[in-house]
Amino acid sequence: MNFEHLIQINDPLNPLVVTMTREQLWEGLVLRAEQPQLFVIGLDSCAILSRDGDVMERELHYGQAVVRDRVTLTPNDNVRYDILPTAEHVGGLLTMTIEQPDEAQLFLRSNTARRCPKRRTRRRMKCRRRRS
Repeated sequence: MNFEHLIQINDPLNPLVVTMTREQLWEGLVLRAEQPQLFVIGLDSCAILSRDGDVMERELHYGQAVVRDRVTLTPNDNVRYDILPTAEHVGGLLTMTIEQPDEAQLFLRSNTARRCPKRRTRRRMKCRRRRS
């Protein structure tokens, strides 16, 4: 399952919207990676288990559920979250990319890909019944 969202950050046609720089947006994405509980509803806590340059391993706690992921920062460009699969969670991928078509416009593109669990097909189910 894939989802994509494009969020307009700066609107050059609306003088009421405060203009944000690419660097400010990047700082916000880094903050979201380092302290996700400030941004994600239902997230109780986050522990950074390791950090090596622009890659960090995290453990996120949502009540009793525990999710581990690997976050890769590409400075001033994108953040990639590789969610590791577990027995309870299929895992997935989230990428947040800064797009700036010109000096006046700034966008954030969010792509989410979730792995779908393997489903039994009728053919596989019939084969299993025959073996029994």
